[in-house]
Amino acid sequence: MSDVRVLIVDDEPVAREGLREFVDLEEGFTVCGEAESGDRALTLVRTERPDVVLLDVQMPAMDGFEVLRSLSDDERPVVVFVTAFEQYAVRAFEEHAVDYLLKPFDLDRCRTALDRARRRLHGQEGDDGAGLKKLLQSLQRRDRRWLDRFVVKQRGRIVLVSVPDVTWIEAAGNYVYIHLQDAKHLIRDSLTHLEAELDPDAFVRIHRSAMVRLGAVSELERIGGGDYLIRLHDATELTLSRSYRRTFEERIGRSL
Repeated sequence: MSDVRVLIVDDEPVAREGLREFVDLEEGFTVCGEAESGDRALTLVRTERPDVVLLDVQMPAMDGFEVLRSLSDDERPVVVFVTAFEQYAVRAFEEHAVDYLLKPFDLDRCRTALDRARRRLHGQEGDDGAGLKKLLQSLQRRDRRWLDRFVVKQRGRIVLVSVPDVTWIEAAGNYVYIHLQDAKHLIRDSLTHLEAELDPDAFVRIHRSAMVRLGAVSELERIGGGDYLIRLHDATELTLSRSYRRTFEERIGRSL
């Protein structure tokens, strides 16, 4: 019996390397390609015809869900989503993914996902997504504590900033600016990490370099090219890029 061919899709090189190491340790599986973007993933799915894709959710320009929507039913491999964000589990279930790996995970958890993918390929596990149902139930039971304050070091002082006072957050290299109505603070962190730590019902990514607190948004205005201008209550103007529009629509509960 030939090996199960696996395509790895993640925009972070370290994440791809870790997944490759896990797959290489599993007998009966072989990595047939790696993609760092949604566009590249589409190309490799169509040329390499993998049996299974380990698919990151959030990537620049085209996210994992957009990759799947661009594929016909005949082109779709078995999908295992790989992400640091638990809030996409419901959508993964709707896309008939066989499993949903929450970063960080260990070899045993990855092995379970690969085994589910193999059983799906062999017709031993249907599209009812029993594994995902269990995951969703466990996430719903989890008493998750979201980040409620930032600790800012400032000229010999330590300032505690309450998360509800933050209006938006801006990427600045290896740092981020936390914007308040009348001030801003620089801390060492990343938007990707904060996106996983902040309540997704309160904060949403709007651009690869910005996220906003929904309660601070006053209005939106279409500016062309699929982008929107976001105005905050303090008159700050930000851009909602096309790549993040669908997530924003889901958070506000309506289409733009």
